[in-house]
Amino acid sequence: MENNIFNYIVVGGGSSGCVLASRLSEDPNIKVCLIEAGPKDLSPWIHLPIGYAKTMWDSKLNWKFQTEPDPGMNNRQIYWPRGKTLGGSSSINGLIFIRGQKEDYNTWRDLGNPGWGWDDVLLYFKKAEGNDRLGEPLHSQTGPLKASSIPKQHPLVEAFKKTANALGVPSTEDFNNLTQEGVGYYQLTTNKGFRCSTAVAYLKPAKHRKNLTILTESQACRVIFENKKALGVEISCHGVKSIIRANQEVVLSAGAIQSPQILQLSGVGPAKLLQEFGIPLIHDLPGVGENLQDHLQHRLIYELNQPISTNDQLSSWCGQLKMGLDWLLFRGGPLSIGINQGGLFTRVMADSKTPDIQFHLATLSAEMAGGKVHPFSGFTMSVCQLRPESRGHVRIQSNDPLVPPKMFANYLATQYDRDISIAAVKYARKISQTEPLRSLIVREVKPNNPQTDDEILEFCRNNGATIFHPTGTCQMGPDSDPMAVLDSSLRVKGVQGLRVVDCSAMPTLPSGNTNWPAVMLAERAADLILGRI
Repeated sequence: MENNIFNYIVVGGGSSGCVLASRLSEDPNIKVCLIEAGPKDLSPWIHLPIGYAKTMWDSKLNWKFQTEPDPGMNNRQIYWPRGKTLGGSSSINGLIFIRGQKEDYNTWRDLGNPGWGWDDVLLYFKKAEGNDRLGEPLHSQTGPLKASSIPKQHPLVEAFKKTANALGVPSTEDFNNLTQEGVGYYQLTTNKGFRCSTAVAYLKPAKHRKNLTILTESQACRVIFENKKALGVEISCHGVKSIIRANQEVVLSAGAIQSPQILQLSGVGPAKLLQEFGIPLIHDLPGVGENLQDHLQHRLIYELNQPISTNDQLSSWCGQLKMGLDWLLFRGGPLSIGINQGGLFTRVMADSKTPDIQFHLATLSAEMAGGKVHPFSGFTMSVCQLRPESRGHVRIQSNDPLVPPKMFANYLATQYDRDISIAAVKYARKISQTEPLRSLIVREVKPNNPQTDDEILEFCRNNGATIFHPTGTCQMGPDSDPMAVLDSSLRVKGVQGLRVVDCSAMPTLPSGNTNWPAVMLAERAADLILGRI
C-alpha cells in the first residue's frame, strides 16, 4: 500500500467521511482512499433500528470514551459512546432526522464564515435528503439519506402531544421547517424498516468503484508533512504501520474527539501541549481541541398505569415474539423505529427568540440510555438545552495514537446553562402534571420530587448525561479569531493540503441532533474540494 498514491485520503468512515468518499469518487479519474479504524458494518444490530441498545455498549463498534471528572457534574465521568465502524455514529445513533434552526447557520456565517448561512446550506441539506413525505421548497425526496415518518400513532406520544398543546405548544408535522417550535413525531433515518446510515446511503452504492479504496480496521496515527504540506497518513493495521500517500489533499473526518487528536499527534495544535509530549511542531494552532460543546440531557422517568410502553413488550416472550413478527412480516413495530418517537421544541427562557430546549420522548424507561429496561411500564422524557454556553476541550495525554485523548466537557460551567437546565426540568415536570398525560402516570421515578431550584440542579449534576453531540473542536473562523482552526473552506490554517470535515468544524452547536448537519457539511465540502463553489 505504501507505493499506492491517491488523490484524496479521507480519515474516518463516519457520518461525514462516508459522504465525502462517495462524492469525491463519483469522478472515475479521482482516486480516493477511505480509512476507518473500526470494522465493516456487518453486525445485524447496526441495521435493526432498536439495536441502538446493543451497539451502545459494543466495544467492537463503539469507542466507549469517558470524559475527565467534571466539576459541573459533581466530578463524575460521563460515558461518551462514538461509532467505530463504517457509518461511524450514524451506525449506532438514535436515528433522529433534524437539521437545526436557520438561525444556527446564519450565526456561522456572521461569525466570519461566508458560504455557511441558511440560504447556502439548505441546498446541501436537500441534496442529501430522501424524504418519504415532505417535499419542496424545504425538503427533497430524491437524496440518498432516507427520512421516514413513523407510520402508526402511539397512545403515549398522542397523550404527550395533547398535553403540550394544553400548555400552548402547537402540533407540527415537520421539525425541519423554518420555525422548529412544536410537538409531534420525529422523522427517522430509516428505510423500509432498516437503519439508513451514511455507510448504507452513500458508501454501499459506491464501494465497488475501482477508484475507491476502503480500508477498515486501520487506525490513523498521524498526518505526514513535508514543509508544512500534508503528503499522506501513517496508519496502523493489526499492529503493522504503513504510510498512505495523497498527491492532492488529506481530509480528517474522524469526529470532534479524534480529528483534533490526530492534528495534535501530527504536530498541529497548541505548541506547549505538543512540546509536553515531544511532538515536533509543524504549526502552532492554539484552537485545536478547544471550543468543545455538547448537548447535556436530563432524563426524567415515569411509571405508567397502563401497559402501553415498550418495557411491557420487551419484558415478555409474547411481546418479544410480536415485535419480531411485526418486523419480519411488515418491517414495522418497535424494532423498525428505535427508541425515541416523540419530539418537542419550545422556549423556557424569557430572552429566547427561538426554541431553546428539545425533548426526546422514549416509549421505554431504563436507568441510562441503552440500559436494561425497568420491570414496570415506564417512559422517559429526555430534555436538553439547545445552545449551551459552556466550553470544554480535547487534548492528547500521550503521543501514542491508541491512547484516547482527555475529554473535558465542562458541563454547566455558566450560570445561564445552570438556569436553563433547571427551567427545562421544571417544564418537563409541568408536562407530567398536566392532562391528559397526568392521568397515565403512577409516579415520578426520576427526579423523585425535588422541591427547590438547588435540588433540581443537584439532580442535573448527578444524573445529566451526553446526548451524543460533541462538536466545535476544530472550529472554522476568520483570521481575526486566534482560536479558529479552519478557514471557511475547511482548510487547516498554516499548512497546505489538509482539511477537516466533520462536526469538529462547527463553530457553534446546531439546535438539535447533529447527524444530518454532519452530512450537509460533507456534501458542501465535496463541492469546495472539487472547486465547484
